[in-house]
Amino acid sequence: MKIGDVVFAKKGKYKIVGKGIVTSDYIYDISRKTYLHIRKVDWQNIGEWEHPGQAVMKTLTNISPYPDYVKKLLDLFAEEAPDGISEQKEGKYPSYTKDDFLNEVFMDEEMYVTLTELLEAKYNVILQGAPGVGKTFAAKRLAYSIMGQKDTSRVAMVQFHQSYSYEDFIQGYRPVKDGFELENGTFYKFCKEAEEDNERLYFFIIDEINRGNLSKIFGELMMLIEKDKRGEKIKLLYSNEWFTVPGNVRIIGMMNTADRSLALMDYALRRRFAFFEFAPAFDSEGFRNYMADKNSPKLEKLITVVESLNHVISMDESLGDGFRVGHSYFCNDGEITDGWLKSVVEYEIIPLINEYWFDEATKVRDWSANLRSAIK
Repeated sequence: MKIGDVVFAKKGKYKIVGKGIVTSDYIYDISRKTYLHIRKVDWQNIGEWEHPGQAVMKTLTNISPYPDYVKKLLDLFAEEAPDGISEQKEGKYPSYTKDDFLNEVFMDEEMYVTLTELLEAKYNVILQGAPGVGKTFAAKRLAYSIMGQKDTSRVAMVQFHQSYSYEDFIQGYRPVKDGFELENGTFYKFCKEAEEDNERLYFFIIDEINRGNLSKIFGELMMLIEKDKRGEKIKLLYSNEWFTVPGNVRIIGMMNTADRSLALMDYALRRRFAFFEFAPAFDSEGFRNYMADKNSPKLEKLITVVESLNHVISMDESLGDGFRVGHSYFCNDGEITDGWLKSVVEYEIIPLINEYWFDEATKVRDWSANLRSAIK
């Protein structure tokens, strides 16, 4: 690499997030907390573009020998730099406001205000509810609405599972050709990026947070994620490095309340989060507008049956509100056809209630008949 070279910054395998020109020789900058080995770059385009095809996984790749590939990348910015003139392009991320959130997520303004206030009060919040109530759909949009734009560079998302570990999340040794190498995990890298940009908020989203062994995954960071401990430092297990969770990081978790196989959340971690209940939004203004737009009598009849079903589920002592059928099962960007309705009923809703009432065949049979009759 040398002064004058063009650099494209990628995110993962499918996104380009910047184009710039190298303006300095190699610098070892001891004033920086991380990434001490640098070159200065004049970033002429910053935003997000779809990568043409799949990018290579290497961190740094010389693409000069591939002129066709270089042309495809340059073409992404052709409209923004007419006649070969390079212009500074900041803030390409589209704006996203509270109103955008309320238009997309079936939630009223009062609940939205409550949710954002909870997140600011605790810095950590868990969206809990049964499958189909829109938790995952809402999580990223909540972050975007607070940031004011769809800045994907400041949002990261992982999904916990039974094999997810501290080594995946923070850091640990990984096998390499000649032995083992210390490798930083997703949350470690995210916190370091946020620390370098402490004037703006960053959002770390954890799907299925209660599927992981939380004490094992968070380790010594269980203390640091607490709001009043942000900025304090603790030594990491493997590297003996002093580490902090920055005050501009917000954590949003999603928790499924209808999976009986999951253990209760660790109480030490539970008190560090605020819990916000996501309920079926059939009565919300947004869902009513959706129904009016679809104008499907069969869908309306099916929703009426599902609301009655949810009432029975709520009253069932072995189930309760956390097992109600969510509204997102019935959200479709396309046309509401008989085939689509049948697919939802036969392959999503009936299997769900079959699992709920696995020992009450009569109840499953009766409600299955009610659901099927609604779409005939």
